[in-house]
Amino acid sequence: MNHCDFCNKPAVVHEVTVKNGIQKEVHLCQEHAAEIGIDMPDHQPISQLLTKFTVSHSSGSNPSAGSQRRPKRVCDECGLSYAEFRKKGTLGCPNCYDAFEKTLSSLVARAQNNATHHTGKAPKRAGTSLDRQLMIKQLIVDLDSAVAAEQYERAAELRDQISKLEIILPAEDAAETT
Repeated sequence: MNHCDFCNKPAVVHEVTVKNGIQKEVHLCQEHAAEIGIDMPDHQPISQLLTKFTVSHSSGSNPSAGSQRRPKRVCDECGLSYAEFRKKGTLGCPNCYDAFEKTLSSLVARAQNNATHHTGKAPKRAGTSLDRQLMIKQLIVDLDSAVAAEQYERAAELRDQISKLEIILPAEDAAETT
């Protein structure tokens, strides 16, 4: 834990600047940060921040007015209400994902930078064939774009690349199954 550069209190502001290849770090406590004009908001527990985030993004309008007009949503399996989820910040059971799907999907998408599909690791046995399949899909998208933009030479190059990858792909699949 870093301490303030001017006193021995814990630092709440950490600034790193690089100028002409020289890195400079500044660590300030709340009082010294205020002295130089950095306004520090009061610390809030994470549960309060999550509740505010959930409320502000779930209704799209005045949170207190919206919660009075909406019917109470409750999980059929564990009995957790959406209001309880907002307070706790955790779901009660796997069925809660289905019960609150509409609201949760927008929250999850927003938290994941609007990513809606998993793009994690692939099984090792998929090997390079999966990489090639993904590459072929991307090349097909690029090919469609090139044709739409009437870039026929580029489209021909992309078509040839796809053909080469598609010839290699079945041979690798056959080798992996033996």
